[in-house]
Amino acid sequence: MKLTIARLGHHGDGIAEGPEGPVYVPGMLPGEEVEGDLQGSQLTSPKIVTPSADRVKPPCAHAKSCGGCLMQHARDSFVADWKLGIVRGALAGQGLEAPLRPILTSPPRSRRRATLAGRRTKGGALIGFHARGSDTIIAVPNCQLLHPDLMGAVPALETLVRTGGSRTGELALTVTRSLAGPDVAVQGGKPLDATLRLDLARVAEAHGLSRLSWGDEVVALRAAPMQRMGRALVAPPPGAFLQATEEGEAALLATVTEAVGDAPRIVDLFAGCGTFTLPLSERADVLAAEGDAAMMAALDKGWRQAGGLHRVICETRDLFRRPLEPDEFKGVGAVVIDPPRAGAEAQVATLAHSRVPVIAMVSCNPITFARDAKVLVAAGWRLDWVQVVDQFRWSSHVELAARFSL
Repeated sequence: MKLTIARLGHHGDGIAEGPEGPVYVPGMLPGEEVEGDLQGSQLTSPKIVTPSADRVKPPCAHAKSCGGCLMQHARDSFVADWKLGIVRGALAGQGLEAPLRPILTSPPRSRRRATLAGRRTKGGALIGFHARGSDTIIAVPNCQLLHPDLMGAVPALETLVRTGGSRTGELALTVTRSLAGPDVAVQGGKPLDATLRLDLARVAEAHGLSRLSWGDEVVALRAAPMQRMGRALVAPPPGAFLQATEEGEAALLATVTEAVGDAPRIVDLFAGCGTFTLPLSERADVLAAEGDAAMMAALDKGWRQAGGLHRVICETRDLFRRPLEPDEFKGVGAVVIDPPRAGAEAQVATLAHSRVPVIAMVSCNPITFARDAKVLVAAGWRLDWVQVVDQFRWSSHVELAARFSL
């Protein structure tokens, strides 16, 4: 069967109109004529008859087999427009519109944090990403996504898998670039005993890992895995959330800083380890609220050790179950809110009853962002602009920051 791709879905699949409804064809671009065998809503073994002018040769040799990147076959300008369109469409779905600034995309080889899969093999260990929709692990020795420091940690990960993995199970290895070397957190390994603890500590020392966590336990701490946040240095808990690239974090921080302006008192909701709190405390008093006690402790320690910053109050609080109430925003000049993918429905509902003059919202999900934005706009705020930030290059993931004002 021959079909023409009409559009892309939110996960990057090409979508054509078939005889009985939409047909999904991975790896295709709008306007391309493809042929293959139709099985349900899928076109199997597709071949491109007429390629799009936006199609390019993937920069990575593993692009066809690895599931880590979905859009290496498209021009950067096409991907940028597609992601802007996702945001525009999410807003339109809630009856909203706003000026969209040009997208800010992180460069290749800039991911400073990633979770790789690992499995013991007969001859050693296999480290990489899963193939798309599969449990098969694809080794990626020339990955164009990960920072060179993360690629440099692969020998350490291989040794960890050989030391503490099994032939039947798979390990998840989260590796983060830190100022003191790779920070590695492993899940799915063998249960710890005295011998394994010693062996793992030796691996960490031999490969210069700053910290090694095995399950819920830190088994080696060669040096604190510090991250710089403004003038402060912070050691996040093992596996804690961190923006994917330094460039992406800098773009989001610059956008948030612009949005809040010279507000003397700021509330930072879902503050994490202080990505926004600590730089903003160089110019304002900040109340930071976050549900994870370990991340709040890391933020507080970083603030206290930095010195010379404005006052920061850290409050460990489940903002889904116990959001800040309207009277807690009295006297606050700006709010920063950076919720997880589920958005901040409960917190936005109470925030909408406050009169905070400026809200800077950061989101990794345009759909929940638009839902929450609609609540604020209905309560009287104006959505001034949206800045899309693409930290997850070649993926379907979209992040953004936006400014609301009364």
